[in-house]
Amino acid sequence: MMNASKPHLAIFLPGLYEGGAERIMLNLAKGMLEHGHPVDLVLARAEGPYLPQIPAGVRLVDLHAPRVLGSLPALVRYLRRDRPAAMISAMYANVIALLARRLSGVPVRLVITEHNTLASVINNKDDLRWQAYPKLAGWFYPWADAIVAVSHDVKRDLSRAAQIPSERIEVVYNPIVTPDLKEKSEQPLEHPWFKNGGPPVVVSVGRLTDQKAFDVLIRAFYIARQNRPLRLMILGEGENRSALEALIAKLGLGADVRLMGFVQNPYPFMARAAAFALPSRWEGLPTVLVEALYLGAPIVATNCPGGSRDILMGGRFGRLVSVDDPSGLAAALLKSTRETRVRPPQESWRPFESEFVVDRYLDLALGA
Repeated sequence: MMNASKPHLAIFLPGLYEGGAERIMLNLAKGMLEHGHPVDLVLARAEGPYLPQIPAGVRLVDLHAPRVLGSLPALVRYLRRDRPAAMISAMYANVIALLARRLSGVPVRLVITEHNTLASVINNKDDLRWQAYPKLAGWFYPWADAIVAVSHDVKRDLSRAAQIPSERIEVVYNPIVTPDLKEKSEQPLEHPWFKNGGPPVVVSVGRLTDQKAFDVLIRAFYIARQNRPLRLMILGEGENRSALEALIAKLGLGADVRLMGFVQNPYPFMARAAAFALPSRWEGLPTVLVEALYLGAPIVATNCPGGSRDILMGGRFGRLVSVDDPSGLAAALLKSTRETRVRPPQESWRPFESEFVVDRYLDLALGA
């Protein structure tokens, strides 16, 4: 229940595009609202597939900017007009949030969050804006009241890449395990691949980008399928769709691999998967990995830069394999799809439970 006497909070994002950070910020907004705070979700541009998932009671503020950089004047006006007590920003909106706070003259507390290992992003993107980002982060991030990294790897990387003292960076895991996650996973699933008696289905979820390395997963699946009947289902959309479709056709996997596109509720697929695969080349704190762990799927993930190792506790709660290694991934998938599903121990997902994480963010945002 919202309480007008509680401080007004804001979350600033580029948009609600298909990504883990966007879903995490929606969970955070919902959690802060449930603590009684009025919450604004401020978007540089109100677009993206997660718009329908904005929690009821959260106010949407659309800055109508063509891109994040162009949202600076409108964000300054928002801060002067609405004067939230604190604002949380994420990803490449961080620098704009810091500039807007400085230009507005409004004493809003500002918490910025880093969701990816910057060094990995820079090494895999040719865009000059990303190449310059560590220097920009080094200049502007120290203006924040709190700097949050979503895993220990992200903290180490940010400190090194942006030359920010590590003691200035807090590690706060993402609010991923929400009260409605299990309920969403139990929704009916009519896809014929999940009927009794069919081959085991490997599921993966993520944007079809180089970062997520679905090309490696498809090659690994090709190797694994030589040993036993299997199927592969990838939920997500992105710029690599055409290349992945061509690879599927080249390997003759058209009957057993499905690129499902963006799916609003991926949890019934994850809950029924014979194995969940995350073949990423780098990560921050992969939301889908925690969700798959909570839902009891046997997990295979790459030991990539980022939080996968944190989540799986070094391999205790799932198999870790090398990055860009189709053979190793195939062997791990074969082992995992033969395992009996076991409900994971509470300790495996408790650090990512929404209630605990929201409390931590509120402490940082309100200076407690």
